[in-house]
Amino acid sequence: MIDIDIHHPVIKALAALLLLILWRRWAPVSYWYLFVFPRKAVWLRWSWRHVASGCGLTKKRQRWWFTTIPGLVASTGVVRVKRRFQRVAVDTKPWMGLPWPTRNGFRITFHLLDGQVPDDYAKVCERLAHAWRIEAVRVVGSRPGRVTLQGITQDPLTHVAPAEPPTEPSTGWSADDLLRPIVGVLETGAAWRMDFRLIPHWINVGATQSGKSNLLNALIVSLSPQPVAMVGFDLKGGVELSVYGPRLSALATTREQCLDLLTDLITVMGSRMLACRRHGVRDIWQLPDTLRPIPVVILIDELAELFLTADKTEKDQVTRTATALLRIAQLGRAFGIHLLLSGQRIGSDLGPGVTALRAQIGGRVCHRVNDPETAVMTLGDLDPDALVAARSIAPEMPGVAVITGADGRWYRARSGYVSTEAAERAAHTFADLTPSWAQVAASGLGHELPANGNPELAA
Repeated sequence: MIDIDIHHPVIKALAALLLLILWRRWAPVSYWYLFVFPRKAVWLRWSWRHVASGCGLTKKRQRWWFTTIPGLVASTGVVRVKRRFQRVAVDTKPWMGLPWPTRNGFRITFHLLDGQVPDDYAKVCERLAHAWRIEAVRVVGSRPGRVTLQGITQDPLTHVAPAEPPTEPSTGWSADDLLRPIVGVLETGAAWRMDFRLIPHWINVGATQSGKSNLLNALIVSLSPQPVAMVGFDLKGGVELSVYGPRLSALATTREQCLDLLTDLITVMGSRMLACRRHGVRDIWQLPDTLRPIPVVILIDELAELFLTADKTEKDQVTRTATALLRIAQLGRAFGIHLLLSGQRIGSDLGPGVTALRAQIGGRVCHRVNDPETAVMTLGDLDPDALVAARSIAPEMPGVAVITGADGRWYRARSGYVSTEAAERAAHTFADLTPSWAQVAASGLGHELPANGNPELAA
C-alpha cells in the first residue's frame, strides 16, 4: 500500500491546481473577477502606450526635455540632448482610466486628445480586440472629451438561454415594457430590446434557417401580453402568420387584401392625426391614458412579395402598396403605428419604392443572408464594418444578427430560441387581449377608453 503524504508541497500544489480548474469550470464568473481580470487590468495599463501607437491613437506634441545624461536619445529618436533644455516632438497617448470588470469582459474610459472624436476609436475596435487578445471591442458610451469602450472576452452569443413565454395573462409585462420587448441578448451581455417607442420601424432580413422567423416568434411572445394590436401581412398564403391568428386583429394573405388593409391603416392614421390636433398634442403618447389609441404593430412577412410584379396589371397595385407603406413609415411613429418588415431578400431590383422605404426605417436586423446586396441594403448606409460582421455570421449559429442599437451604433446580437409552438401557445393564452379591427379603427376618434388599459371601448 502506497503511503501518500498529503502535506507534501507537490501534493498541495496539485490540489490547488485541481481546485482552480474546477472553480474555472463551475464558477467562471467569480473566477474571472478574482483571478483573470486583475492580471488583465495590469497588462492593459502596461501595454497601452504600444497599443495606442500601433492603432494610430497617439498625437505628436512639442515638449521641452532636459537631461544630464550625455547622448540620451529623445523618445522620438530624432534629437539628441545633452545637459540642456530642448524642444522635442513626442508621442502622447490618450489617458486611460482604470479598467472596470463586467460579467463578460471589462470597460475602460479614455480621455480624448485634442482633435479626437469617439469615431476614431470605433474605427480601430477590431485592431484593439486583436491587440488585447479578446473577442471584440465596442464603443458603448461617450461624453465631451471622453469615450468608453467595452472589451468582450467571451462571446455571450455562443449560448443564449431559450426565452420563457409567459403562461398567465396577469404576468409578462409592465408599463415600462410597453412596445419595448426583450427578444434576446447583445454581444455586450445586455438584454436586446426592440424598442418601438425609440426606433418605431424595423427591417428583419435573413436567409432560410438564419433565425429570422425565430425573432418573429420572440416578438410575438413578448408583445402578446401587452395591450397592443398586431396586424399581419403574409403573402405565403398565411402559412407563416396564421398560427398567431388568435392574437392578430387582422391578417391579409393576398395582394388585394394587403392593399385594402393598408388603405384602412392609412385611414386609422388620419383619424388619430385629427384626434391629436383636436387635443393640441403632437403624438398619441401626450394624450391622457383614457383617450390614447391602441398602438398597432404591423408584421409583414416576405416583403419582396409585395413589390414583385408578374405583369403590367399588378404594377398599379405595387405602386399603391409602396406609397401606403412609405406614408406609414414617415408618419406612423407619432400615431402609434409601427412596422416590422421581414424578408429573405431586399434589393434595389424590387424598385425605387423599396429604397425609399429603407431610408425611413431606423431599426435594422441582418441575419445571415445569401446575397451581399441584401446586406448592403440593410446595413450599407451604417458602417462598412457592420457589413463585414454580417457576412461572417456562421450557419451553425442561427439567431445571430447584426443590429442597430439605440445609440446609433451597430452590435452583434442573438435572439433567444422560441419555437413556433411556444409562440402559438402565447397567442392563444392572450387571445382575449386582441382588439377587434373595429376597436382599432374607433380608438382615436374621440371615444374614451377605460383607465385600466384594457383595449375595450368604453360604453
